[in-house]
Amino acid sequence: MTTNQSLQHAIAFAQAHENPAPRDLSHPDAGIFKLDRAPWNRLLGPTAARGPVSGVIWHDGAEIAAFGEPGRADFTFSVAKTYLALLAGVAADRSILIDFDEPVVSKIGDIGFDSGNNRAVTWRHLLQQTSEWEGECAGVPEQVDRYRTLSYQPGAPVGAKGDARPLQRPGTFWEYNDVRINQLALALLYLFRRPLPEVFREAITDPLGIDEAWEWLGYEDSWVDLDGRRVQSVPGGSHWGGGVRISARAQAKIGQMLLACGVANGKRVLSAEWIDALQVPCTVAPFYGMLVWLNRTRQIFPSAPATSWFAIGHGGNITWIDPVLRSVVVVRWMDPPHIDALFGKIAAALNTIRSVDR
Repeated sequence: MTTNQSLQHAIAFAQAHENPAPRDLSHPDAGIFKLDRAPWNRLLGPTAARGPVSGVIWHDGAEIAAFGEPGRADFTFSVAKTYLALLAGVAADRSILIDFDEPVVSKIGDIGFDSGNNRAVTWRHLLQQTSEWEGECAGVPEQVDRYRTLSYQPGAPVGAKGDARPLQRPGTFWEYNDVRINQLALALLYLFRRPLPEVFREAITDPLGIDEAWEWLGYEDSWVDLDGRRVQSVPGGSHWGGGVRISARAQAKIGQMLLACGVANGKRVLSAEWIDALQVPCTVAPFYGMLVWLNRTRQIFPSAPATSWFAIGHGGNITWIDPVLRSVVVVRWMDPPHIDALFGKIAAALNTIRSVDR
């Protein structure tokens, strides 16, 4: 089987295994909010119908395959978390944020980090999801996501989602919690003192030459008064609606910039030091870096190389980056139980290209 045939076989496999959830993302069976306890089991921000299973494959800096509707802008769910990490890198590169182990409260005003254990929460804790921050963001209490367990993380659930799990000291316990991520987004808004979508466009998408329409939307109740103007804080996902709506092709350009250690179109977009920092394993969760998933023990996707790292969102939304394969793969709306098999097929095809190159 030729490389092209192998890729076409992988694409056919993907198209045969679209996520079976409704394409209408406002439907409870298509989202995450249905898992929450009342009254938070509802949408707080906009959503839209999605497209079919789609994807883009880049190798050596160029697109070599695409399928579905790669130019369609759809919500990314938690891939947006990784985009928050990129904004943190922008802050670091601009020397707006120098010490990531500094408590957040020492850098910004009273937005929920000024009492109890919250005073000890650092930027690194928020980026690694070990903050144990306590409170509400945009009216949603972080307890909604306590005891939340994802299929990608090792171990079995130890409690019921939404129960009042006793909080630990910041930095000592890892938990995937979308309210705390939204609190990180709020903190970054106050750090930049500008709307995050505006900064993301200026610092990331414009330098990458992304001219496709994209948007980053917040909740009805996530507006804040900042320096005399009304600004919307945006979430790091689409758990309760909103989030980043962008195309697979645009996501692939972002992934390629990360693969190229922060360079795109011959210019530096993010520092290589920050790209490396993203991939440093969290001490208490070595499968996780700074809002990216790491495959070093091949726990996330056994069929992908151990060098792979990922931005992962609900619904089968994944950006896969691998320096050994010299490739970036974006997959959208794939049925999650079949993603590892798809990655195995794509890796085999890309390895064939590498062997020919040698």
